[in-house]
Amino acid sequence: MSINIDLGIKHHFSTGLYAKEMHLPAQHYALTHKHAYDHVSMLYRGTAKVKVGGIETEYSAPAFVMIRAGEEHTILAVDDVTWFCVHETEETDVEKIDKVAIAS
Repeated sequence: MSINIDLGIKHHFSTGLYAKEMHLPAQHYALTHKHAYDHVSMLYRGTAKVKVGGIETEYSAPAFVMIRAGEEHTILAVDDVTWFCVHETEETDVEKIDKVAIAS
């Protein structure tokens, strides 16, 4: 059984920069995905286990995590987490942003 939860996603834009803010409740995770370019993520609040390229590392806020191009990654909230994914892009349409940011 899958449960849909509200991640409280907020979109932040600046010239050439996009940050996706999400709130993961304890023991929930962001689905495995990858990007076609390097990007940085920021753990703003809480503790998270981040699996990148099959290697899991635990981070406590505040922490920056570098995600390299093509590396599949998953974020598991150990406790309640606020997480930001930061991307370089000119796209500002929230309906299109995941198609630009996430590689297939």
